[in-house]
Amino acid sequence: MIDTLTDQSVVIFGGTSGIGLAAARQANAAGARVTVIGFDAAGAERVAIENGFAGWRAADVTKPETIATALADIDHVDHLVLLAGTFVAGKILDADVGYLHRAFDERIWAAVHALRALGDRLAADGSVTFISGALSDRPSAFGTAVLAAASAAMEAFARGLALELAPRRFNTVSPGTTDTPLLARTLGEGREAYVAALKEKLPLHRLGTAEEVGAAVLFLMSNGFTNGETLHVDGGARLV
Repeated sequence: MIDTLTDQSVVIFGGTSGIGLAAARQANAAGARVTVIGFDAAGAERVAIENGFAGWRAADVTKPETIATALADIDHVDHLVLLAGTFVAGKILDADVGYLHRAFDERIWAAVHALRALGDRLAADGSVTFISGALSDRPSAFGTAVLAAASAAMEAFARGLALELAPRRFNTVSPGTTDTPLLARTLGEGREAYVAALKEKLPLHRLGTAEEVGAAVLFLMSNGFTNGETLHVDGGARLV
């Protein structure tokens, strides 16, 4: 069943830029009441006003108390989307272990704290959407082992929660390399060369867009029979 999002409450962590903002805009256009949660309060407020969202909050997803505060006065959530997370890269024999912890803190533990903070305010027939990424299928040798593990963990976590917290639905969107501000920040001056080389290998010879991945998030929210699923939006990158 395809569920309408009209008048549904949608809360998106990481909804102030990139894929999260694209999903927020599409949910808003579909009639949902969208609340975006970002790291920076001023930025979250500006994005919410510019896009006509129902509300905004600020939270550092590595700090449980800020997650609880951000969700405290939201009475009801039909769809929770957790897309916040940075690119944590560092080799396990060299990198600061506290830094490597962020890969799980921003993903698994942020999700745990958000779900505990909401409790029964998350609709019994609602949905939760996580994000993983191509590294969960194809890890690299360049210091991404912990991030790959955290990404794969999100997919397993969704499947487990689909049983533990049924009948709420839990799904994961797994994007390939997507043209977002996070990609630009991560690659810096090496972005152009990296993207050019990648395009040569990809079946579609281009990167994905935030809007394309946002549309997948919208699908996972609105398709009432999709549960425990990982939806790959990678343009066939897993094939090459």
